[in-house]
Amino acid sequence: MVLALLVSGAVVVLVLLGLFVFGLRRRLIQRSGGTFDCSLRWDVPEDEREPSGKGWIYGVARYNGDRVEWFRVFSYAPRPRRILERSAIEVVERRTPQGEEELALLSDSVVLVCRHSGTRLELAMSEDALTGFLAWLEAAPPGQRVNVA
Repeated sequence: MVLALLVSGAVVVLVLLGLFVFGLRRRLIQRSGGTFDCSLRWDVPEDEREPSGKGWIYGVARYNGDRVEWFRVFSYAPRPRRILERSAIEVVERRTPQGEEELALLSDSVVLVCRHSGTRLELAMSEDALTGFLAWLEAAPPGQRVNVA
């Protein structure tokens, strides 16, 4: 009985510690400012007729100079999972979530279909975050190519 209580207590402590570390990591990512919630779907097939809810990963994106660093929400990794260079991003289209995507994404998300160095990807974010992202893309220093559709 005592052993079962000790094991149960240890499990509860480990779960709480894991949740605390998730929160601390997110706080550290957001500390420098310029962050927004952003789901990502990487390497999307060109011939996809109807978007599915599969492949979407919840994340937090952070502006860092001429880059957007994308971090997975459910990860302990201190480094970004993807880095998007401003000069390599080409916006293809903007659309609302369709079908199963509505269940896979946060409510009121807008999907931005892009290319980054030849890789097709989709970013889903709020309307406010989208406005900021497009403004950041268009605010490239003089002489840099900007590809906003």
